[in-house]
Amino acid sequence: MGKAAVVRAFEEIRAALAVLDAEVDGAGCEPFSAADPLAALAGGCLDVLAGARAVEARVAGLKAKAAVAYADSAAVVAGPGVPAQVQEMSAAAEIGCVLALGPRAAGSFLATAHALVTTLPRTLAGLQAGALSWQHALVMADEAAGLDAAGTAALEAHFLTGMLDPEDADAARGCRVGELPAHRFRVKARTWRERHHAGSNEARHAKGVSERRVEYRPDRDGMAWLTAYLPADQASAVWDRLTSEARALQGPHERRTLAQLRADNYTTALLATYPAPGPGGRSSERPSPGIRAQVLVTVPVFSLLGLTDEPAVLDGYGPIPPSMARNLVAGGAGSFYRVLVDPRDGAPLEIGRTSYRLTKAMRAWLRLRDGTCPFPGCSNHSLDNDADHLLAWANGGTTGISNLGQPCPKHHRLRHTTAWKPTPATKTTPPGWTSPTGRHYQSEHQDWEPPHRPPPHHPHAHWPSPAATGAIDITRHRGSPWEDALSQYLNTHT
Repeated sequence: MGKAAVVRAFEEIRAALAVLDAEVDGAGCEPFSAADPLAALAGGCLDVLAGARAVEARVAGLKAKAAVAYADSAAVVAGPGVPAQVQEMSAAAEIGCVLALGPRAAGSFLATAHALVTTLPRTLAGLQAGALSWQHALVMADEAAGLDAAGTAALEAHFLTGMLDPEDADAARGCRVGELPAHRFRVKARTWRERHHAGSNEARHAKGVSERRVEYRPDRDGMAWLTAYLPADQASAVWDRLTSEARALQGPHERRTLAQLRADNYTTALLATYPAPGPGGRSSERPSPGIRAQVLVTVPVFSLLGLTDEPAVLDGYGPIPPSMARNLVAGGAGSFYRVLVDPRDGAPLEIGRTSYRLTKAMRAWLRLRDGTCPFPGCSNHSLDNDADHLLAWANGGTTGISNLGQPCPKHHRLRHTTAWKPTPATKTTPPGWTSPTGRHYQSEHQDWEPPHRPPPHHPHAHWPSPAATGAIDITRHRGSPWEDALSQYLNTHT
């Protein structure tokens, strides 16, 4: 049967979903109830929700088994010459491409799937029966991590014994695990784990301390999240200090909220420059003024001049308000480059004459073109990435932009240790990738848009045709028709 059976099964699933969709729309073959159609439809929709939840759980169990089966078979195909860690990274990369997951999420999914299939049989059975959600399975896999085989079995036995028996109602735990919200199940499972873990709490804490880190996540409206994973006593102390300092600033003339004061104090403290410690590790000097931003900002020139309100782009983040970009420029952001963009589609044309060194300019161009590591789903910030020849120099590859990529260290290593290979790039589009199985995956492209023009107050100066400037594959060192045209425009209209 093979592929034909798989295709037929998914066709039947799609047909069943179409039937359910029609029922929810009230367009089914027959109403839920002729006596009270509206109330019956409401009840029927709840039945669909309950059934969909169970189906989603079964599909999650199927995905976990399929992912592990793929990884195991891919390892056999790769042969013993490929290191296990590299092969696991390659398998996670292809699973991530198929499921449209980022590298970290794909690796986490594969690790969870492997735990379910190999060490958590009751949890997998609960998924396949529709009694547990994928979120519950994630909690079980997370809390079982680090437990020995006996501890894992005991954890599953405590919470999942009798899970599939509708008559089983453990009075001590109340409702069954699958009926608890996953976040509440996590509290219960973590409490049990801490009480029954065979290993030393001090040793586990030491491991946690070794994994301390700060994470950055862009958000909307020119904002971002900065979070820290710290020892609990340090995190509590930081929070208490931020709170006490914020409360000390409150008064009848302070209009900022407690939350805003915490955030402002936090930013001020982190952006202060402390001098290097002297003998004994101490310094009596006071911190100097804030650190200057070291970022790459692409600002539409009219927005920079205050003529339009078009957002700028902060490398590694995305759109930011033009006022923020102007402040970065005024503050002397060391990595700021003036970038001209194509009026037709908003793609960058060239980096301004302020960057003369070819290597730095080309590196900045790659950052503008790709934004992040070009591997599908990877969001690794471009400052952390490597420059890589798509066609090796030894094989006749050039150092032009069209033959360069900027993979992050992880995916650079993947390219040179497995059968993953990049596909050709252009001056404005990053390379795609071909997997060991021969499947091709496109990279994410920048969403260039034509820049906004200010309202016309004077007749527009003549702009040269972009074609007249020639194709650009490396950054110019000297005069530029684009910059000459920009200067002409600004001199005419200011």
